[in-house]
Amino acid sequence: MTLEEIKSGESKNVEFKIMLPDDSKNYMKTIVAYANTSGGKIIIGVDDVTRNIVGVEPSSVFQIMDKIANSVSDMCVPQIVPDVTFQTIEEKCIVQIEIYPGQNRPYYIRSMGKEKGTYIRVAGTSRPVDEAILKDLEYQGAGKSFDEIVNVEIDYDENQVLKLCSDIRKYIAESRELPISKVRKITVVNLENWGILKKSGQNYLPTNAFILCTNNTFRFAKIQCALFKGEDRAVFIDRREFTGPIYNQIEDAYQFVLKHINLGARIDGIIRKDKYELPPESIREAIINAVCHRCYLENSCVQIAIYDNRVEITSPGMLYGGLTMEQAISGRSKIRNVCIAEVFSRMGIIEQWGTGLQRMIRGCKEYGVREPEFIDMGDAFRVNLYRSNIETGIENIETGIETSIESMKTSTESRMTDIETGTEITQGELFSTLSDTEKKVMGLILKNPNITQDKIAEILGMSKNGIRYVMNKLKSRGILVRVGATKKGRWSINF
Repeated sequence: MTLEEIKSGESKNVEFKIMLPDDSKNYMKTIVAYANTSGGKIIIGVDDVTRNIVGVEPSSVFQIMDKIANSVSDMCVPQIVPDVTFQTIEEKCIVQIEIYPGQNRPYYIRSMGKEKGTYIRVAGTSRPVDEAILKDLEYQGAGKSFDEIVNVEIDYDENQVLKLCSDIRKYIAESRELPISKVRKITVVNLENWGILKKSGQNYLPTNAFILCTNNTFRFAKIQCALFKGEDRAVFIDRREFTGPIYNQIEDAYQFVLKHINLGARIDGIIRKDKYELPPESIREAIINAVCHRCYLENSCVQIAIYDNRVEITSPGMLYGGLTMEQAISGRSKIRNVCIAEVFSRMGIIEQWGTGLQRMIRGCKEYGVREPEFIDMGDAFRVNLYRSNIETGIENIETGIETSIESMKTSTESRMTDIETGTEITQGELFSTLSDTEKKVMGLILKNPNITQDKIAEILGMSKNGIRYVMNKLKSRGILVRVGATKKGRWSINF
C-alpha cells in the first residue's frame, strides 16, 4: 500500500481502520465479503475520514498480526488464509490485511451461520446476502452453474427437443445468410454435448438451460424495455416486456432499442447512407452480455432503459467468480452460465468468450461516440451507452454535406439542370449556390424524410413562415420534392 493509494481513499476493495476493533466480528464481515467477491485489503492505522496515517504502536505490531490471523482462522468458514503484513509510511507503522478471492464459496462467520453470516462487498460496504446470491455462491463453490442443473419439475418432451433442434438450425442459417440445407442438422446428441440435456441411463433429462431456450417458464427470465422522457424514470413513453426463448428475447430487445434511438444520415458522394446515433453492434453486444452472463437465481429481470442522453442496460447478478471490473474489461472471462454460453457460441450469438466488453468499447470508438460506461453495482452489472443526440446535431449534418460538396465540386459527372437558371451544371456547382439555411434544411430532410416543417423550424430556431419560404425555394429549383399525400407523405432530395 502506497501513500498515493491511501490518499485515494476507501473503495470496494480497500477499507481503513484507525485501530483493530476489540470485537473481531466488526471487521470479520469485511474479511468474508472480500473472500466472496474480488478480494481486498483492510489497512489498520489509517483514519477512514481524513485519510491521515495515525499508525499503530510499533511494539504491538506482531501482537496485532497474531490476533488477526487467529481470529480469521477461528471465526471464518471455510478456512480463509489472510496475508497479514506491516510497513512503515511517513515514519508510522500500519498493518495490512489482504484477502484474495476464495474458491470455496460461500465464506461466512461461523457463529452467525451460513444464512446470516455470509457477506459480499457492494460499493464500499459489506452487506449480508439474500437467498439468491447465497445460492449463486454455493454453485460457484461447487464448480457448477445454474443452467446446467437438471430441472426435476419438468419431464422430457421429445416434441420440444426436436423443435429446439430445428429452431437452433434455422437461427444459424438466418444469421449466416445460408440456405438451411447448408447447415448441419442439430441432434439430441448435440444438445447433450452442450449441456442442454443430461443423460441418465437410457433417458435424457432437461436442464435449466433447456427451459431457458424453449418455453422459458422462469418468472424473471425476461427482458423489460422502456423509453423514458428526459434523463430519469419519472415519465414512461413506451414499454415492452419480452419473454420466451432467451435468444429470441435478445433480438426483440435489440429491435426495440433501434426503434427508439435516432436514425441519422450521412452523404457519401451523392448517396445518402442511414446511420444510427449509436453503433448497433455495441447495442447488440450489451444485450447479449446481459442475457448470457446474468444471474438467473435473482428475482429481477434484465432491464433496458432508453433516456434522452443514454441507453442503460442492467443485468442482475454481481461480477462472477471474483472478477474485478478491470479484469472484465481487459478480457478476462469467467462464465456463470456455461451451457448458455456454449449454445450461444454454436449459434453465432457470441463470437469469442471474454471479448464482449472490449468489442463494445472498440465499436463506440470506431463509431465516433463516447466510450460505454461499465458500472459494478454489487448485485447487478450496468452498461451505459451515451447517445450522440443526432436530432439536434446540425453541425455534424452540415459537416457531412460540406464534405460531400467538396468531393462533388471536382466531379464532371452527375450533371443536372438548374430549373431556376435553365443551365446545365454539376451537383457540386448547384450545392455551392445554396445558403447555409438551405443546407441545414436539406441535412435534416436527409436524416429524416418524414420530418415536418414545424419540427425543422423548432430545431433551427426559425419561424414556420421562414422555413416554408426556404423549402418552397428548394422546391422551385427542383431540389426538393414532396412524395405522397400532404399529411402522410415524405420529402425527397432530388439530386
